[in-house]
Amino acid sequence: MQTGADNSPTPMPGILPSPPEVFTGVQSADSQRRFPKFAWIVLAYTVAVILEGALVRATGSGAGCGNNWPLCSGQLVFGTPALATVIEFAHRSMTGIDTVLILWLLVWAFRAFPKRHAVRLGAALSTLFLITEALIGAALVKFGLVVNDASPARAAVLSLHLTNTLTLLACLTLTAWWAGHPRIRPAGRAAWMAWGSLAAVAVLGVTGALAALADTLYPVHSLAAGFAQDLSADANFAVRLRAMHPFLAAAVALWLAYYAIWRTADARKPALAVIAIVAAQLLAGVLNLLLLAPIPMQIVHLLLADLLWIALVVLCVDSNPRFSLTFSASQRPCHTDKVNAQGAHCRRRIGGTIGGGGIGRRGLRGRSLRIAAVSRRTGHVVQRSSFRRPAG
Repeated sequence: MQTGADNSPTPMPGILPSPPEVFTGVQSADSQRRFPKFAWIVLAYTVAVILEGALVRATGSGAGCGNNWPLCSGQLVFGTPALATVIEFAHRSMTGIDTVLILWLLVWAFRAFPKRHAVRLGAALSTLFLITEALIGAALVKFGLVVNDASPARAAVLSLHLTNTLTLLACLTLTAWWAGHPRIRPAGRAAWMAWGSLAAVAVLGVTGALAALADTLYPVHSLAAGFAQDLSADANFAVRLRAMHPFLAAAVALWLAYYAIWRTADARKPALAVIAIVAAQLLAGVLNLLLLAPIPMQIVHLLLADLLWIALVVLCVDSNPRFSLTFSASQRPCHTDKVNAQGAHCRRRIGGTIGGGGIGRRGLRGRSLRIAAVSRRTGHVVQRSSFRRPAG
């Protein structure tokens, strides 16, 4: 050992790298805590973009930028444009901002969350369906399926557009939800009821989009004239759907009320939200019909439809029941779906409440976990999920 002039030991030169700083993990945890708020903001902004797109359709501004995309009449900045040009260019600008936000969401998700985390999947799918959303919008413009076009091709592309929009909203909703909650897959009756509810609302949304298109292409000046137009033998396909839409909406509303009541015991808040939005949506639909579909009422109707879809997606994946949690004692997962006391050498049974902190215990690090959600009302296993907690 070397000594200095004052006989004190001289420190050894640093040869090995120092261990990682503690604040790195703290920063990662803080990034994960802040992520859900940003994800919900991106979802809210995407809804605003969708509403602005409905304004483009309702005002007949789809050709406001000519047959050019993404620029407006081949320009980025212009002098004194017409109102249709302003509306269409505003929609494209908002879409560009939304693209940046979702790409930021994707990068944040991959930096803040580990491999195979559900948030990564949700963010990646959100980016994918944003791209397809832009491509479908571009097809509407490039093929002239805008303004007064009443062709079956426009109805088909609009239906595809609406389906893609709902899928994008669902992916963004799940990304925000999974950032703060475990990924739980519905099973059994809960699964088919969830998928059935989502499919019913999607079909209702398509008929609503075509009914709104009929309101734009074939406006009426009285309720009686509207009924006569809907029942005419030579009425356009979209016009006929406009007559069917209220009856389909009533049937879907009854089903959603039943499904929400059935889920109230396990997911009270989203279930009550679905019931409340369904009631508001029915009222908005009646007002939209009686007022002959004015543009502000159409926007309100669409906003409630988007909120209903988001609340329904949350209801389908939310669960706060009693549960049994099993985890493996080794680094390999337990290959069983049964929740019982058998195979105690491989797993141990734990009781508790989701969100109560049991999953985050230090003793579960590096273990394979399998969750079974048991309904408070029936006592049956309604949902299952499995994941692996990182060892660090």
